[in-house]
Amino acid sequence: MKRYQLYLTTLFLFCLFAGSNAFGQSDDISLRGTLVDNASRDPLSFVQVALYKPGADQPVTFSDTDEAGKFSLRAAEGTYVLRFFLLGFNEQEVEVDLRQNKVLETIALVAENQDLEEVIVQSSKFPIRSDAEGLTINPSQNLSNLGGTLLDILRNTPSVSVSEDGAITLRGSSGTNVLINGRNSSLTQNLDQIPASAIEQIKIINNPNARYDAEAEAGVIDIILKKGENLGTHGSGELTYGTRGRMNAGANINHRTLRYNVFAGYNFRRWRSVGERRTEREIFEDEEILDQQTNSTNENLGHNLNFGADYYFGNNIISYEGFFQTSDDSQVNTLYADLRDVDTNDLVLEYVRRNRETEADDGIDNALIYERTFDNPDKSFKLIASNSYRNQYKIQNIDIFRNSSEPLDENLNGRERAFTDEKRYVSIVQTDFTTPLASGAKIEAGLKSTIRKFDNDYVYSRFEENTQDFVDDPAVSNRFVYKDQIHAGYFIYSGSSSRFEYTAGLRGEYTFVDTYLANTGESNKQNYINLFPSLQTLYKLNEENSVKFSYSRRIDRPTAWRLNPFPDITDSLSVRRGNPNLQPEMIHSIELGHMANFENSSLTTNLFYRHVDGQLDFVTLVEDGISYSQPANLNTAVSYGVEFIGITDVLPWWNINGSVTAFRIQVDGSNVGEEFINQGFAWNSKLMNSFELPKNFSLQFVANYESAEIEAQGRDLAQYYMDVNLQKSFWENKGALSLSLRDVFDTQRFAGNSLTNTFRQTFYAKRETRILMVSGRYRF
Repeated sequence: MKRYQLYLTTLFLFCLFAGSNAFGQSDDISLRGTLVDNASRDPLSFVQVALYKPGADQPVTFSDTDEAGKFSLRAAEGTYVLRFFLLGFNEQEVEVDLRQNKVLETIALVAENQDLEEVIVQSSKFPIRSDAEGLTINPSQNLSNLGGTLLDILRNTPSVSVSEDGAITLRGSSGTNVLINGRNSSLTQNLDQIPASAIEQIKIINNPNARYDAEAEAGVIDIILKKGENLGTHGSGELTYGTRGRMNAGANINHRTLRYNVFAGYNFRRWRSVGERRTEREIFEDEEILDQQTNSTNENLGHNLNFGADYYFGNNIISYEGFFQTSDDSQVNTLYADLRDVDTNDLVLEYVRRNRETEADDGIDNALIYERTFDNPDKSFKLIASNSYRNQYKIQNIDIFRNSSEPLDENLNGRERAFTDEKRYVSIVQTDFTTPLASGAKIEAGLKSTIRKFDNDYVYSRFEENTQDFVDDPAVSNRFVYKDQIHAGYFIYSGSSSRFEYTAGLRGEYTFVDTYLANTGESNKQNYINLFPSLQTLYKLNEENSVKFSYSRRIDRPTAWRLNPFPDITDSLSVRRGNPNLQPEMIHSIELGHMANFENSSLTTNLFYRHVDGQLDFVTLVEDGISYSQPANLNTAVSYGVEFIGITDVLPWWNINGSVTAFRIQVDGSNVGEEFINQGFAWNSKLMNSFELPKNFSLQFVANYESAEIEAQGRDLAQYYMDVNLQKSFWENKGALSLSLRDVFDTQRFAGNSLTNTFRQTFYAKRETRILMVSGRYRF
């Protein structure tokens, strides 16, 4: 059946069903049955089931299967056609001669052919699904995500690592293109503000084809927000409360009829944390050792609202999707520092810097989408226009206590202040068209224009004793404006046979970059054209086993904050600054994989290789006793490795899913200095055990391990942690109460070391990660 007709039919069925409830017939005959997945034999829940008179376009009655796949209908005596509607499965119908109460034999629905997007494990109960492109994550199946954010989901995702400051790496490579509902958005700059409860699923595409932007070394992370697809009115609410007064509350609702669908979701988050960071640095020439310790407290209050609507008319769908985000962050960081002579241990310098910082973030994302469907489901047209805006306003008040080890009022002898006003704008127009050919092949083509502007205005001032007022320092204050335009077009040709499927594509991108430094008047303009070929193939060895191969050429452009040369001087002896001379990385990525799909388990094995020219990495340089951390283009970086992702039902009540990713990284930064050459082996593993216990209890253990990993000048040390979650379900799984203990053994921390010809450095950072939370959820 045509896809659009399926949408309309299911919507229409609900309206008729609602009316039929009011005028039920007392002499009706009962018809019952059970639906299962033909491949996995798992019960199919929430399938729309309808009973028609032969030749009729309107159903006599309509219902949904329950969570066990069972349905029950009542109708007058007669001959009928029973039809089933579930997206992703072929339409199926059964002739029924209804003369008396009847129970049908189990009916198996067959999944549609999905070409290169074939799902290896169809059952929705699994938190991870593996396909030819990458992974699909279902956050609701991992209880550790309750009360968390997008970063908490990614921490428990195979191949993904999240650093202390929220930076994401995939298979050891940084630089990811994060999308919201398939679109670029300025709101993705702060991923810790997107609540887990607002996310429907996450797609991770390690080696994307030409349909996607060529941006990002490591691949694409697409965040799909909840909007609601089922007929009628549906909703849910969630409340989480944890130690240190942490709280997360959210609700979402949607209402869908024959003509329209409207949806909205709201989330409030209050997150408090404490932490410490220790650094020791020895500069060999100066023969001095710097010891620093920073204690921090933080509180974040955030509000998120996603909303939208779909309108259906004829073969057309017009949709609006919106997302609003606002948050207020306040923190106090107190830095204790002392500088000592290496030989005598005599104190050379000591001071305390206390930074009271507040930050307000506001952002909104809007998208208008038009879709045209056709009689052939392989033919489609889509047009998207979107705009997003984010404003970050930060105030820093820094008290300095020189020649003192205690931040007491009587020791205060210096004050500094800084204001940061950063605005981000992203506008996109995109069109995509897909059509089948007479030969059975398919072509896709599209155009996309992305226009961005980042405006960072930074004002720094010092308190002058003689005037008793703050005076701006023009040597540090700056305004940095970054603009770019990326205009792209792509073409994809794909075909398939009974065993072999392939997709070959080519994407072209024209890039224009313009940066402007207001206080010096410096302007830097670049423009270039690049072509990005891609290839994906899938060969089915048999019903259970498939092999895949993919190749793509990609680019990773330096971000605005990496290009901004002006320093962050929160710590006057350890300064972080950008580099306006950065050039984009060029990446070649290859992947070879095997996918095995069995009745109750699946195993995916991937071999991957990535070569990067102009690798962007942070390096530390020492000048006049001050260390400057800044990004630089290194010659090359090569990474290669293997990944295993497995899911299995050990017993009907015990499920295990886990992953192991092992890789080797080689970095050549000899263009910066001979000490910027490094190589090493690293691996990480994630394991989740889920148990369905009696009395509707669920128990879950989630463990993570990340080995030591090399950087250009050193290495980050290994880290590991485990979460435990217990859940009790009520009211036929409509309600649930959960208890979650994160980082049970309080082992999660970040640590590392660096060694060059001029200095050595070690660091250790520990936030409060052992957190106890109680969550309640209800859906209708």
